[in-house]
Amino acid sequence: MEMDINRLLDLISTSAWALYGVLVAVTVVGGIRSRGLRAGLRRLFSVPILLLLVVVVLLNALAASLVFVNPQQVAVVISMVEPRGIRDQPLRSGLHWIIPILEKAVRYPIYWQTYTMSSKPLEGQLRGDDSIVARTSDGQEVALDCSIIFRIDPEQVLRVHIDWQDRYVTDFVRPAVRGIVRTLVSKYSVDEVNSAKRADLERSLNQQMRLSLENKGFILDQFLLRNIAFSPEYAAAVEFKQVALQRVIEKQHEADQIRKLAAGQADAVLIRARAEAEARLIQANAESRALRVIGQALERKPDLLVYQYINKLSPAIRVMLVPNNVPYLLPLPSADLEKMGLPPITYTESISLTDVITATATESPVVEPTPTPAPTSGGE
Repeated sequence: MEMDINRLLDLISTSAWALYGVLVAVTVVGGIRSRGLRAGLRRLFSVPILLLLVVVVLLNALAASLVFVNPQQVAVVISMVEPRGIRDQPLRSGLHWIIPILEKAVRYPIYWQTYTMSSKPLEGQLRGDDSIVARTSDGQEVALDCSIIFRIDPEQVLRVHIDWQDRYVTDFVRPAVRGIVRTLVSKYSVDEVNSAKRADLERSLNQQMRLSLENKGFILDQFLLRNIAFSPEYAAAVEFKQVALQRVIEKQHEADQIRKLAAGQADAVLIRARAEAEARLIQANAESRALRVIGQALERKPDLLVYQYINKLSPAIRVMLVPNNVPYLLPLPSADLEKMGLPPITYTESISLTDVITATATESPVVEPTPTPAPTSGGE
């Protein structure tokens, strides 16, 4: 526990004074009862009583002269024997001697302390709403919750003692923080406070707080801007704006999806058209090569076309009718035309169905049957 040695010495000195009082009372009362009041008073100056008094005084002097300073503390010695009334150097951690009655040690913590001002009733050092209310450059009111982490500079603890004593938190740190916050917030608009510039504001607050505390003998670790609360009207406007922005983002996302789908379909159509064009090109090239090969074959063998034409005809064909103005596609042997009673023709001539029928009727007359005579009777 803190200051165990000092408490122990105080307890010993107090116990010694109590024991001394009891012994004095017993001695005086016994003397009065046995020899009277004068004899009882003489016993107050007896050797045992005086020795006990000396021991008690020494114990109290020892307790008052020994000062134990904990590692997380420094002590300022107020001295009646110093010209300034205070020692020039504070006492660091450990056991130290001071002059009893003439000197007194006042301890100060040098560990990190956190002071919080918050709108929540049980979060800060003060009960109730202790947030810092400030106005922005455009007149909007904001409430800020913040914490400051600091400690006393061990080298300047004498200055802190002279200026503030143990009132430095309530009389310096708290007012300085609230004043600096209000001053710097007034340089930003409410939109800037509610944007990425909040980090700039917090950085400026840290710099200003550090300078202010160092000038008074303190060391700043960090200033934390815990929360910023806006007026209900501004909060509602921001929420409406965010909802509208979210809707715009959703619409943009839907439009992007539609554009991507349309682009995908267009790419599919383009790919299909390219594939069909390439297929047609390949087919045309193949047909061109085939026709080129056929042409070369026909140049070498002209009768090959007639052969292919005859080969494609149905075996059941006996007569084929073509218009009279269409040339023959293949040569007809003259012998066959002579058998049919038709004059020979060249390859560029054509014959019509009427010519065929007329020639056939003229050259092939109908033969009538000869009547057979009837048999006669045997009487002729």
